[in-house]
Amino acid sequence: MKIILSPAKKMIVDTDNLAPVELPVYIDKTAEVLNWMKSKSKEELKAIWKCNDKIAEQNFNRLENMDLYNRLTPAVLAYEGIAFQYMAPSVFEIQQFEYLQNHLRILSAFYGILKPMDGVTPYRLEMQAKVGIGDAKNLYEYWGELLYHSVIDDSRIIINLASKEYSKCIEKYLTPQDRYITIVFCELSGDKLVTKGTYAKMARGEMVRFIAENNIENPVEIQKFDRLGYSFRSDLSSDSEYVFERKINLLERIHNTHGIEFVDYDISFKGICPKCREKVKEEQHG
Repeated sequence: MKIILSPAKKMIVDTDNLAPVELPVYIDKTAEVLNWMKSKSKEELKAIWKCNDKIAEQNFNRLENMDLYNRLTPAVLAYEGIAFQYMAPSVFEIQQFEYLQNHLRILSAFYGILKPMDGVTPYRLEMQAKVGIGDAKNLYEYWGELLYHSVIDDSRIIINLASKEYSKCIEKYLTPQDRYITIVFCELSGDKLVTKGTYAKMARGEMVRFIAENNIENPVEIQKFDRLGYSFRSDLSSDSEYVFERKINLLERIHNTHGIEFVDYDISFKGICPKCREKVKEEQHG
């Protein structure tokens, strides 16, 4: 069984803790991407990165001095996005690192695919960026079926915890023999179940931690996930899609009617608009 996960834009260098085990499997193709990017001007790269001047300057300088072989950080410790914060690999035990090394694969526009302990350096590049290298019109074509073949194993089971931007790298090449399970995290908004980006990222990281801590090999065991207020909805799920719903408290539900994402587990009234406070009191007291 393999788990696929998206990378994060924010990255760090950490050479003081765990050392990388090996280089990424497609490091030669990464070198090609790097050379292509170095051939572009600041303005061209800024357009590719879709960022402001400050971030563009930072990443341009990073690109000029990039070394793919030295001062590397294990991939799972290099990314600092929400999913990785909730995965919290820095406090994993050895057994959990071993499990992740065997089961987790991070999809990357720059590296293609990464094992958790592969050595990486900070970069900025998204899979949907307008990058054409050689005969490839975009990065999806550039990486082609390599990523799928790197993920699929004898079990032919893939647990999809990646975003659509990255999961489509794999989905195009699936065969009838593969069991591909997409995990959906949602919550009630009005009378509809919707996926909220921030909470979904939190849950993806938390689920990776849950799977590693429980040493899961059978996908059915994933249905027991009950963290961050989520629970499995068997009535909405199928063999190819596991749906988890997050139960939100009264205060959060009312606050969300303003169209503002409520990311705060402190359910006190402090900091909540007067309209919400009054509405909560009305509902609580009939």
